Amino acid sequence: MDSGTFDWSASDKFPSLSQPEEAYHGLKFHETFGPLAFTFHGIAIGLRDLGMTLNPQAAHYTLMGIETLSLRMQRHVENAQAVAEWLEKDDRVEAVTYAGLKSSPSFERVKTICPKGAGGLFTVALKSGYDGCIKLVDSLELFSHVANLGDTRSLIIHAASTTHRQLTPEQQTAAGASPNVVRISIGTEDVDDIIADLDQALSKASA
Repeated sequence: MDSGTFDWSASDKFPSLSQPEEAYHGLKFHETFGPLAFTFHGIAIGLRDLGMTLNPQAAHYTLMGIETLSLRMQRHVENAQAVAEWLEKDDRVEAVTYAGLKSSPSFERVKTICPKGAGGLFTVALKSGYDGCIKLVDSLELFSHVANLGDTRSLIIHAASTTHRQLTPEQQTAAGASPNVVRISIGTEDVDDIIADLDQALSKASA
């Protein structure tokens, strides 16, 4: 598509490549990357926002997974509800944003939108702040540290130090990725094992 010879800055027709990109601290892609401006823009912006094209093997696995999706979702929801309720009562936790909790402003609405449960994804704010979140992620043994969502395994990510680190603290907070917040995707493991892993990691994160 691009041979690297086009002058993206010759006019204002391509501001995404010639003008400052706010999401990357005012970076100008053409000025910074020259012939590779279009390629890096596709990776940094396009891939970030749209994701990869599904390959045939992944499509095959997706079709296989759909066959047991309803069973897995039932376990995801049951586990997430139990973990969210446990976390909300923990003194080391500042807040839990899960629509299945009675404290959530979306609690009544979720009964209509998601009558079988509020899903397996939520965020947790720690009293120990940014450094506590880093320590929590590093201390977990059962959870996988990845940016994926909805895996059969329990997953965790600290967006402020990974996926959203190019944003200012104010922008992170506006996006729901405050420095003291981790995003958790609860898997289908035994719920007691999930809670035990979070408990030991929270102890280290709060030390």
